[in-house]
Amino acid sequence: MFMGTDNTECKKRDGWLATCVFLSLLAVLCPVTAKTADKPMGEQLEKVTIVYGGISAGHAPLWMTHEAGLFRKHGLDAQIVFVEGGSTAVQTLIAGDVALAQMAGAAPLQSHLKGSDVVMIAGLLNTMPFQFVVAKNIKRPDQLRGKAVAVSRFGSGSDFATRYALERYGLVPEKDVAILEIGSQPARFAALEKGRVQGVMVQVPFTLMAKKLGFNILADLRMLGLEYQHTALSSTKSLIKSRPDLVRNVIKAYVEGIHYYKTHPTEALAVLRKYLRTDDTEALTETYRTIGLGLLPEKPYPTLKGIDVMLRELAGKEPKAETARPEHFVDLAFVKELDDSGFIDRLYKAEPVTGIRRKSRLLPAQVRERAKAQTVTPSKKSSLPISDASGLPRPYKVVAGDTLGDLALRFYGSTYKWPQIYKANAKTLRNPDYIYIGQELLIPADQPEPENKLNQETG
Repeated sequence: MFMGTDNTECKKRDGWLATCVFLSLLAVLCPVTAKTADKPMGEQLEKVTIVYGGISAGHAPLWMTHEAGLFRKHGLDAQIVFVEGGSTAVQTLIAGDVALAQMAGAAPLQSHLKGSDVVMIAGLLNTMPFQFVVAKNIKRPDQLRGKAVAVSRFGSGSDFATRYALERYGLVPEKDVAILEIGSQPARFAALEKGRVQGVMVQVPFTLMAKKLGFNILADLRMLGLEYQHTALSSTKSLIKSRPDLVRNVIKAYVEGIHYYKTHPTEALAVLRKYLRTDDTEALTETYRTIGLGLLPEKPYPTLKGIDVMLRELAGKEPKAETARPEHFVDLAFVKELDDSGFIDRLYKAEPVTGIRRKSRLLPAQVRERAKAQTVTPSKKSSLPISDASGLPRPYKVVAGDTLGDLALRFYGSTYKWPQIYKANAKTLRNPDYIYIGQELLIPADQPEPENKLNQETG
């Protein structure tokens, strides 16, 4: 009766042993911190092996940094190796076979809770890259009441994201809205098409497919303020202590790789095409626009708030998570060092000053490049503020990524004027933080700041 289970366990064990043998051989042939005789331009490069735990757009910063030669620029002969799954990737770190691993944030978090010295040193996706796709007849969150939505399984990332979104819109999961376990993204999307459910959380390219078929995208998770350590770069405290210069150079290359990825769409699409192994240009473009430009931070700090969310999620299963503090799972020193030195700001120094730093900022020339690479025209969503606000008041329809602060910057030149938009829409806006895609807003005329009373009195 237990033969099938035993065979499955044997296969898992054999697969793990094969991975260990491969990585051990790799470590012998290419030691993590060995010096290589390769001396381009008279410099000696330091060998380093970095693994990544998935084939998805969240791993593009590593691919771009490698393909653009930025590791070599900073004195590293980097070899990047695919190891499927975050749990396997984190084991390679613990075993000392590799120096760094890029993977889902849950793996290093759980490993650290069990006593390892694995820590996250850079945050690459600090939210879940899900978008909430709903049936064609649903235009507002409250219209989901009495309906059903699909998740892969209870306790999964899609389940967490779905419950988070429903709660933010004032709906009680499993009371106001039924939640069904359906399975994979294709299965969930098929359930939406057949009318079995009225909402699903999906990622690109299914979001593109949803738009083509006329389904509505109600929200993406970043619009609802969700911070979650979806993808991170990790290492061990022992390696950081023994080889800080190695880690410093890796992070420096990564930061440049992110900048290159954001500002060179042609090269970025080529890298995505190579690693994602697809020639679907439209899907690749949507992936680049949504993940690369929309979610990838210029300053890749891990999200302490997001790690705290994950710890609270784990607390029911792992008692240590209840008292753990997010700061114990990260080492911010290397990103902070580059940030404090002005290195990251100098990468973007030619950009126009707007008074606020956005997650994705582009030069005018880069905006033109971006427009060519995207299916969405710049008129629908611009990263630059509108200089002429004489056409106000005017109606505005919310698009993906909008916040009231962004709209205030765009129409008034200052994020601090967002209360003007909120007050003008007080009858329909329940909460200034939770707007949804397709929502109709009124952008009122800019109200000048009242003069200082003291100045009035003194003339």
